Amino acid sequence: MNEQLFYYLNSFAGRAVWLDDLIIFFGTYLAYILVAVFLIVVIRDKNWKMLFISAASVFLSRLVVTELIRFFYFLPRPFVNNTIYQLISHDASGSFPSGHAAFFFALAMVIYFFHKKWGMVFFVCALLMGMARIVAGIHWPIDILGGAVIGIFSAWLVNKISKRYNF
Repeated sequence: MNEQLFYYLNSFAGRAVWLDDLIIFFGTYLAYILVAVFLIVVIRDKNWKMLFISAASVFLSRLVVTELIRFFYFLPRPFVNNTIYQLISHDASGSFPSGHAAFFFALAMVIYFFHKKWGMVFFVCALLMGMARIVAGIHWPIDILGGAVIGIFSAWLVNKISKRYNF
């Protein structure tokens, strides 16, 4: 099912220049916009607690859990062993779980704890980013799902710990 869904979504790549540009935007450049918007919200609200919990959640999900899984389990990226349409270039490192998904779903979850509406916007953007990275040929669907679960759980755990110890 993972491969079937990948091939279906990847079949949209290369159909139209405008669609490819949109996929590249969501899969690559949306990340920078989300980080900038997040920092603007933090600075505007002077919400240093949200900044701390976000930093800890992102660190845990992206740099600890994701890298630990990749150290013990290697899943090649779709373009390594398959003939696909690849829109975004990437090195042939392990693809599971998606570091982008872990990072941005953790960020979305923390924002959701503090600002429900902004959190939902970030969740939609994280999902669009993940889908675009599948269509672009650099992630399997399971990579995005795994990264999303790791990111959401990491944010939940850090938030729970911060509440327990009044950080």
